[in-house]
Amino acid sequence: MQNLQSTISTALNEFHLITKSRKKELACLTQFIQKQGGFADLIFICTHNSRRSHLSQVWAQVAAQHFGFFGVHCYSGGTEATAFYPSAIQALEYHGLHIIPLSNNNNPVYAVSYNENQHPIICFSKTFDHEFNPQKNIAAIMTCDHADQNCPFIPSASVRIPIRYDDPKIADGTEKELEKYIERSAQICREMFYAFSLL
Repeated sequence: MQNLQSTISTALNEFHLITKSRKKELACLTQFIQKQGGFADLIFICTHNSRRSHLSQVWAQVAAQHFGFFGVHCYSGGTEATAFYPSAIQALEYHGLHIIPLSNNNNPVYAVSYNENQHPIICFSKTFDHEFNPQKNIAAIMTCDHADQNCPFIPSASVRIPIRYDDPKIADGTEKELEKYIERSAQICREMFYAFSLL
């Protein structure tokens, strides 16, 4: 287990691991936030809203707060609803986030706490157009190929930005499952911090 400040320090010191082509993709997110004057609603979208979209939502919100962009609000959704996958939750806990279950059903709701002075991030699996998410002038960040290809039109989005991640699901059921989720969480943390560092 790491504490959150250690995770953030590591991310800030690993920008050199991000390729030039990837930095261009991340800069598109930065440019949208700049055009909005630092006030933006971001929805991270992946097919099942269970892994990559949640990790991206959480780390983008933590990065926004870290750099003082309190007008940026991060959400997530899918083309279908399932549940926030346990290994993704464990990876965030490993990186120092405090996660509290608020319900106990097939699709639990979680409060993800990252700063005692900020409201926790509320996470549960939902479709991108769920009433919990904003319905206009959003940036839709597509975190997986399938969602990008099968979600051709998002009425509420003023911009659509592909920032795709390899699915840690490939390791599910193996001895390297949690290791793979921690690796993906660290990558997403690093890249979200890079994007917000450009503002």
